[in-house]
Amino acid sequence: MLTVNKLIPQGRGLAAPLLKRASEVALDWDLRCRSRFEATDSAGRRLGVFLPRGQVVRGGDVLVAEDGSLVRVQAAPQPVMVVRICSQHGTPFDLLRAAYHLGNRHVPLELQPDRLQFEPDPVLGGMLRQMHLIVSEEQAAFEPEGGAYAAGGHGHGHAHGHGHDHDHGHAHDHGHAHGHDHGHGHPHG
Repeated sequence: MLTVNKLIPQGRGLAAPLLKRASEVALDWDLRCRSRFEATDSAGRRLGVFLPRGQVVRGGDVLVAEDGSLVRVQAAPQPVMVVRICSQHGTPFDLLRAAYHLGNRHVPLELQPDRLQFEPDPVLGGMLRQMHLIVSEEQAAFEPEGGAYAAGGHGHGHAHGHGHDHDHGHAHDHGHAHGHDHGHGHPHG
């Protein structure tokens, strides 16, 4: 097994010919959020990936193996729920409202100009359908937003040397109940 313990975000600084020769590995979101996992690259090599805790691997990143070889990461298609506005009656505000409700439930969420994507959850799918949105189950690459603590908004952990500690071992209490409905009157006629 080949050990990998370095990641170059989006292959920054690497020459195009090097990237072209690199093997590839397709990983779903569940694996890409882990700091330790095994995978097999396109050259058939078994990889043991050992990254710093909290580091997230994104599609387009490059892993560096112990022998110096490069492995380009592809976001593998996986089951996702895709949320779109109704073309006849919907508005972009409907999609914004859906993103608010999903974010309020701390759902990992990919934002695109014309859709939202999240990991399958029939209950959330039903809630969004009640909001008159189109929800479908598809196979697609999943790249959720990195969140407030992602370095540079890219989800690669915390930048060091910025003068304060990020101890996330504390509990979060947002002072509200999840799963509530505000009864917004929203005409769709």
